[in-house]
Amino acid sequence: MTALDTTADRSGGTLRDEMHALGRAARAAAAILARATAGQRSDALKHAAQAIHAARTAILEANYRDLESVHGKNLSVAMTDRLMLDDKRIAAMAAGLAEVAALPDPVGTVLAEWTRPNGLRIQRVRIPFGVIGIIYESRPNVTADAGGLCIRSGNAAILRGGSESFHSSRAIVAAIEDGLNQAGLPRAAVQLVPTTDRAAVGHMLVMNDMIDVIVPRGGRSLIERVQTESRLPVIAHLEGVCHVYLDRAADPEKARKIVLNAKMRRTGVCGAAETLLVDRAVAAQLLPPILADLHQAACEIRGDDAVRALDRNAKAATEQDWYTEYLDAILAVKVVDGLDAAIRHVNHYGSHHTDAIVTEEKAAAERFFAEVDSAIVLANASTQFADGREFGMGAEIGISTGRLPPRGPVGAEQLTSFKYVVRGDGQVRP
Repeated sequence: MTALDTTADRSGGTLRDEMHALGRAARAAAAILARATAGQRSDALKHAAQAIHAARTAILEANYRDLESVHGKNLSVAMTDRLMLDDKRIAAMAAGLAEVAALPDPVGTVLAEWTRPNGLRIQRVRIPFGVIGIIYESRPNVTADAGGLCIRSGNAAILRGGSESFHSSRAIVAAIEDGLNQAGLPRAAVQLVPTTDRAAVGHMLVMNDMIDVIVPRGGRSLIERVQTESRLPVIAHLEGVCHVYLDRAADPEKARKIVLNAKMRRTGVCGAAETLLVDRAVAAQLLPPILADLHQAACEIRGDDAVRALDRNAKAATEQDWYTEYLDAILAVKVVDGLDAAIRHVNHYGSHHTDAIVTEEKAAAERFFAEVDSAIVLANASTQFADGREFGMGAEIGISTGRLPPRGPVGAEQLTSFKYVVRGDGQVRP
């Protein structure tokens, strides 16, 4: 990776030149990666996993530098948790790369084929996007996931991580570069923008001759900036205002376990539940033990009047609470008049990310599946399963919340397009 000063001022032209150099290198690498064999791409991922294991100490030292640099900057608990690495998380990054290496290679897969009456044989075949620009906030593990998925799908990647995680991401990319080199593939297939200058993002968004797709992953302000300024197609990962709805036919023990896990397993992930909805017919029965569990786990409850009548420790919820992604130990709780009201609430206040129903009534679950307009809908399971690895994808770049595909967890297969291959034997069109 080219070593650049991360703090010195630059003229716009100099930074533009540096970003375009990254783009040209990525474009050349993408052509090589796309025509490499599936075995080469798998080998690169396996070697990268081994390199991350071998670089554990260097990655931890880099992460310590990042944590020291944000000390005193009032970073939220969720952001600090996302930034921090330890042995377990580094091992998980390496394991994720190994899992991606074992996935079926999507490049060249025949999606459909048919023969026309005139004898033309037509195939629809998966191909890489080309060069993917990925812009994300301070989560070093995204560096490994994004790099690995781009390699698996035959795409080159230009990664622009958050400034808070710069040193961690640089150490992780160095390990991925080693893996690519050992497999005989160009190091430039995965590049980290080597500056914390925010203007680099602006350059990426208009490099339409060098980058094919932009994937932003972060808070609302980042997503809105990218969607406003980008001249490129955008696969957006928006915030996760996720809901759990307890239906009148909910099993009380399942409800209790699911709510506690959905909120408190990890509060700083996008699949964490932020709002709990409960059918009024069973609220008095279901809520008290669930709220007691949450209080015991140090979760703040913000409830409507019906909730506060059942829990004197609950704070009054405001209208804004129903829209809020807390990424913290805070849960908004509301009593609703049945399934129709729950569906209306989720579709109005949610971010179309992940929403769950707890019910033993199949018809209620099927209505929830059909009418809730979210990328992931679950029945009788925690929203924290909103994760590409849990879906068998090995990893994910993010959860796409838009209506157009790809939607939901974005893994290697979702980072491909397709083309039509037509084989003839001298046919001409009359």
